Amino acid sequence: MTYRNRWLAPAALLAAAFAAVPTWAQDHDVETVVAQATRSGRSTENDPIRVEVLAREEIEEKIMMVPGNIAMLVSETPGVRTQITSPSLGAANIRMQGMKGRYTQLLADGLPIYGGQAPAIGLLQIPPTDLGQVEIIKGSASALYGPSALGGVINLVSRRPGAEPQSEFLVNATSRNGQDVTAYSAAFLSEEWGYSLTGGFDRQTRQDLNSDGWADMPGYTRWTARPRLFWERDDGAKAFLTAGVMTEQRQGGTMPGRGAPDGQPFPQRLGSTRFDGGVTAEMPIEGVGTAHIRASGVSRDESHRFGTVVENDHHSTLFGEASLSGGKDGTSWLAGFALQRDKFHSDSFSVFDYNHIVPGLFAQLEHDLSDELTLAASARWDDHNQYGSRLSPRLSLLYKPGPWKFRASLGQGFFAPTPFVEGTEEAGLSRLLPLGGLKAETAKTASLDAGYSAGPFIANLTLFASDIKNAVQQEEIPGLSGLGNIRLFNATSPTRTRGGELMFRYRWETITLTGSYVYTDAAEQNPDGPGRRTVPLTPRHTAGLVGMWEEEGSFRIGLESYFTGRQQLEDNPYRSRSKPYFEMGAFGEVVLGNVRLYLNMENLLDVRQTKYDPLLLPQRAPDGRWTVDAWAPTDGFVINGGVRLFVE
Repeated sequence: MTYRNRWLAPAALLAAAFAAVPTWAQDHDVETVVAQATRSGRSTENDPIRVEVLAREEIEEKIMMVPGNIAMLVSETPGVRTQITSPSLGAANIRMQGMKGRYTQLLADGLPIYGGQAPAIGLLQIPPTDLGQVEIIKGSASALYGPSALGGVINLVSRRPGAEPQSEFLVNATSRNGQDVTAYSAAFLSEEWGYSLTGGFDRQTRQDLNSDGWADMPGYTRWTARPRLFWERDDGAKAFLTAGVMTEQRQGGTMPGRGAPDGQPFPQRLGSTRFDGGVTAEMPIEGVGTAHIRASGVSRDESHRFGTVVENDHHSTLFGEASLSGGKDGTSWLAGFALQRDKFHSDSFSVFDYNHIVPGLFAQLEHDLSDELTLAASARWDDHNQYGSRLSPRLSLLYKPGPWKFRASLGQGFFAPTPFVEGTEEAGLSRLLPLGGLKAETAKTASLDAGYSAGPFIANLTLFASDIKNAVQQEEIPGLSGLGNIRLFNATSPTRTRGGELMFRYRWETITLTGSYVYTDAAEQNPDGPGRRTVPLTPRHTAGLVGMWEEEGSFRIGLESYFTGRQQLEDNPYRSRSKPYFEMGAFGEVVLGNVRLYLNMENLLDVRQTKYDPLLLPQRAPDGRWTVDAWAPTDGFVINGGVRLFVE
């Protein structure tokens, strides 16, 4: 099949959807949303860079489904896939439009407080309780955010205090013996100062659902706390301070008294502690523009156990930035300087230690060529202390005739390799050979976007493409032990991804129907032989359909269904391609004054990977793993429910 033909399926679906738009639909008022991630100050409707924004309403729905983390919140966005990297510990990362999870930059209020390369387990340690909105930019965003944003950016924006003090409490329990307790409080201390305080406790009992002696669901206990301060003056000067602490103990592997296929117990544990802090501030300068300052720091200690091997390590990220912005007569601009240091130290395997220091200069210019046409250009120059100087440009165009919006974007960026790829997230560093000689990974991304909005109907089609040169892959080098060693290397041929996303939403009075379809064709160099292969764990077809019926202040009921197509598998002795599967869920909430009662049912069809094949390998893999990759849910049908209490 040619690439030309591969575009036809999503394009045909969009044409059919637009043809179904009621002729009587009239334009309606659309809430103005400004995304922080683009840093232009423009609304999302008028920004050439497409940003998908999840509003507080959508966040609240996911809070009642999974109160303890943001994995489900981001994974139900078209083109964004949460991929489990460690079935033993439940760790997962975020793949954007078929690109590996390490290329996605995770930010909080524009700050890298989860690290330059957020750990796979980090996605499961961020509670959504205090989020006001979530902003997603797909495709290379290195032009503004440097090498960590090669594949895109997810910016978690905090809630701001309202006009009246408010407090919120949630208690949740699951049918798999999991519990969550969260609390949120926010208020203004004076006309200029406000605060918010968030805390949470989450736990899950380790579960062996198919009685093979291996945990299908890891057990964990986690505490989190995050205070924030907000300051704003009448002249537009403002500042924001945040601090956070998280501690978690997570356990998987063999169950008590049981062994792996070799008969020996193989415990897997991860203890992690994170401290972070950050500040953003801006000050208008008369006749010039607005000065901005951003700074943050994070320190994370982790203790891993893989059977008899213990790995203790420390990660830290320091970030600082100063910039100046302004605008006049349809033109806005931004220019600044940034400095970031990412440091890693392993007590057990110091050969993998690194200290990346990256100063950078960046600039962005947006100009309205006419009432309907806007051009945006941005570029960043980074001087990486290990991988040299790199220029990362991005060019975007917006054309908005009537109810239509067309966007085109081209970007380029780079990524600084580290020991942390999907294989080492599961098995650790003990089997990995030193990284000597790796080159920086570089990528070019492109997208073409068409959106339509009229009355209660909106639809959007995005065609996307990316080419990654020097992509880091993993291969086995036979060793003296017979178990082999693992080497990371740069592929000599590029990893190419082509695809399309289709989304539509229709509102009829109190009912909303949302549908999506994503086509992804990703191919990379075959590390085990000549030629190329489909990128493992990348389904070519995924789709979703969600219906919501809501009477504000009374109740809401939701039904959802998601389809995941076949995936190419790697080093799986049971099958080379996965089974396609459907997941269905149902959700309901009743409002009783300041109390809300809710019930959520996930995976009603009880899809579970161990119903098809064992999760355990017959013998330990060369890289140290005892499990195959997760290509389907491992927890099956789960019910959770609870109560939310609001105090004003």
